[in-house]
Amino acid sequence: MDKSSTLLVHYDKGTPAVAKEIKEALEGNDVEAKVDAMKKAVMLLLNGETIPQLFITIIRYVLPSEDHTIQKLLLLYLELIEKTDSKGKVLPEMILICQNLRNNLMHPNEYIRGVTLRFLCRLKETEIVEPLTPSVLQNLEHRHPFVRRNAILAVMSIYKLPNGEQLFVDAPEMIEKALSTEQDPSAKRNAFLMLFTCAEERAVNYLLSNVDKVSDWNESLQMVVLELIRSVCKTKPAEKGKYIKIIISLLSATSSAVIYECAGTLVSLSSAPTAIRAAANTYCQLLLSQSDNNVKLILLDRLSELKSSHRDIMVELIIDVLRVLSSPNLDIRRKTLDIALDLITHHNINEVVQMLKKEVVKTQSGELEKNGEYRQMLIQAIHACAVKFPEVASTVVHLLMDFLGDSNVASALDVISFVREIIETNPKLRVSIITRLLDTFYQIRAGKVCPCALWIIGEYCLSLSEVENGISTIKQCLGELPFYSVSEESEPTETSKKIQPTSSAMVSSRKPVILADGTYATQSAASETTFSTPTVVQGALTSGNLRALLLTGDFFLGAVVACTLTKLVLRLEEVQSSKTEVNKTVTQALLIMVSMLQLGQSPASPHPIDNDSYERIVLCIKLLCHRNDEMKKIWLESCRQSFVKMISEKQLREMDELKAKTQTTHAQPDDLIDFFHLKSRKGMSQLELEDQVQDDLKRATGEFTKDENDANKLNRILQLTGFSDPVYAEAYVTVHHYDIALEVTVINRTKETLQNLCLELATMGDLKLVERPQNYSLAPAKSMQIKANIKVSSTETGVIFGNIVYETSNVMERNVVVLNDIHIDIMDYISPAVCSDVAFRTMWAEFEWENKVAVNTKIENEREFLDHIIKSTNMKCLTGPSELEGECGFLAANLYAKSVFGEDALVNVSIEKQTDGALSGYIRIRSKTQGIALSLGDKITLKQKGSS
Repeated sequence: MDKSSTLLVHYDKGTPAVAKEIKEALEGNDVEAKVDAMKKAVMLLLNGETIPQLFITIIRYVLPSEDHTIQKLLLLYLELIEKTDSKGKVLPEMILICQNLRNNLMHPNEYIRGVTLRFLCRLKETEIVEPLTPSVLQNLEHRHPFVRRNAILAVMSIYKLPNGEQLFVDAPEMIEKALSTEQDPSAKRNAFLMLFTCAEERAVNYLLSNVDKVSDWNESLQMVVLELIRSVCKTKPAEKGKYIKIIISLLSATSSAVIYECAGTLVSLSSAPTAIRAAANTYCQLLLSQSDNNVKLILLDRLSELKSSHRDIMVELIIDVLRVLSSPNLDIRRKTLDIALDLITHHNINEVVQMLKKEVVKTQSGELEKNGEYRQMLIQAIHACAVKFPEVASTVVHLLMDFLGDSNVASALDVISFVREIIETNPKLRVSIITRLLDTFYQIRAGKVCPCALWIIGEYCLSLSEVENGISTIKQCLGELPFYSVSEESEPTETSKKIQPTSSAMVSSRKPVILADGTYATQSAASETTFSTPTVVQGALTSGNLRALLLTGDFFLGAVVACTLTKLVLRLEEVQSSKTEVNKTVTQALLIMVSMLQLGQSPASPHPIDNDSYERIVLCIKLLCHRNDEMKKIWLESCRQSFVKMISEKQLREMDELKAKTQTTHAQPDDLIDFFHLKSRKGMSQLELEDQVQDDLKRATGEFTKDENDANKLNRILQLTGFSDPVYAEAYVTVHHYDIALEVTVINRTKETLQNLCLELATMGDLKLVERPQNYSLAPAKSMQIKANIKVSSTETGVIFGNIVYETSNVMERNVVVLNDIHIDIMDYISPAVCSDVAFRTMWAEFEWENKVAVNTKIENEREFLDHIIKSTNMKCLTGPSELEGECGFLAANLYAKSVFGEDALVNVSIEKQTDGALSGYIRIRSKTQGIALSLGDKITLKQKGSS
């Protein structure tokens, strides 16, 4: 029993009020008791109770009260009760309240008059309002502004009623007269709003006759002026030139809200460069002047929209946009950098990079908690700048290499990835980068950063001095050999034997010990029933970064060290003429590799070496012992070629994404084109001339042409009832990100008039009906459209269900037609997006909701199945094409999408081809919220079986 009300009151259902108690309290003389009783009565009405027995009591004992609180509660009560019968006629007892309302309208107290006038704004029954119209008109000239402003609103509400124009024939003239003499800002705003709503021409005439005074008007009145301008320009686009002058004059207003609305109105009405530049400048000024983070995010969204349609103008303001980086909020900084990166050109790249470098230096102060994350964003931005414009790489690469030892691993990873790409794409910087990397290598402490740095050393140390320095640096970071030693108590033969994993008869334990020099080490003891063999790791954990990481059991790093040493030795053989030196270096490299293998198989290691790393190190040992030209070519050339191919594919992928973003517009050959130079320019301002040029350009290039996909539009029409039902209904569903618009077409297929026809809707999931559609009358064989809006609060599959209820003249009972359910597809809310591999892995580790879907499909080709999943889920495949090439019977790919609510959706597809040709495996979905993981899982389960 939903009923509209302007009051929201908390009500405890556990202790419902009794009507008898309320009645007794109302009949008494205690004012406080009456107030409490009226509040209980209002709460009962809000919860669906009718309590008709209280009406006469309230008329007798509450109506005459002079207390302001009681009078206010009385008006709320009168607003909530039913005032009409089932046929829509006003109840006879409502006549009793008319005299009281008339008395209130003539009351000597301004507050009583004002709240009564405001109450009249909510009355929809003409029979109740009609006898009160003379009293309402008298209040237009009351001395107090509170009464006048509410009287104007009451006139507007009554005038908008079905027969309101007959009640107030000359209402627009009276309000226009009151507007010309009114001095109160709020009353003036209400009067202008009434003219705008009910007599637009009069509002326009008043505005144009007071153009010079608009900038001095009150903020609320200026907002209504902007709303009027938008409305008029939609119906009369040819006249927008004279209104744009008013908007530009309002850009200098003192109110931030007015300035923001002015900028938005300018963009919506004009595409002239002067107007767009003025709007963009306004947004930038507001960004710097406003302190609220939500306001800044909204302003950045507006700038982002301008960037997509007017990039050339936004390029001029890139430095103004970057000033917003002074905000400590990471979301604001991230959005600012995203906008700025799309506005970089050859003309401003140096200024942008210089500003980003200053911001990077500021992050070293350590004053803020999230400096590491901010530094990571800046490094990624500089990386993108250097990729687009290689000439600036030399100015930033050495600064960024100072952060290779950053405590924020993600930041250090971004730096080393940037260095790896720059050293390949900028050959001139190779020598300086290698020299700097070898000098700072010892600072790297992250196990994920060292392998990439070692790969760069192995690939790009080309000269004799670079190769020798590379080998020397690695040896220093590894420290003295061996990595562990066996204590004297153990048998001599044990050191030469391959140490096997602990057997069931052996008990092992580890504990930290302090050595003679004060450093820490780990002592492992393995004991059987007959003897014990303690083993002590030599050297401090901080003696070298590679040594410290190896002693913690990072044998993948050990395999990378072995590969790097192998490459350096092979290259040394090419550049070094002395065979003795080469053989000496080979011997040292072999000793390091064997020591790593011994460490991996000893109890001194936290865990045994894995098979992949073991085989890789053994392969390097074999290669150094049996060197040949074919293997040398593979190790020294093929690896680099693969990396070059990966970079070129990445660049091609970015170009394709850029092309996909650019909108292609087409104009019809017979479209009208107005030749600007042949037109009369008499009486046109510079802004109007620019606007005319832009309109002609858009018309010529087809930007005004909107090609609707009719097939897609038809797919969104859903049949809600059967053809044999007395009422046929179908809905056209439009999804606008945060809300859903339903246009329901209802057809009366009977020979009778349907009365009180109402569309009753309910929702399931994170959907909320904004307002309940009203009742209608529908003639035989006629149709009508009913609109309903539904708010969406999260990315989750929702269901809309409901009925159509109506009455006929013959049968007074209500007839119900049940509607088919409308399922809202999650695909309407997610769109393909791109993120780096590092970001994907980080989110994968952080997100707690996972949905694991088993592969069950008739598709037998791995790549075909992956393409089908990508199409069905509307996601972007992050795995490159080259990584998906070949027929090996296995396929693993990462997919990514982002919802309109900013939620991330991660999908990993891992499939294997069985011997019978069928595909098996799992599709794992991870997200931060439960809804998107479940909804995507249901979608994949539904779609994966077929290829259609």
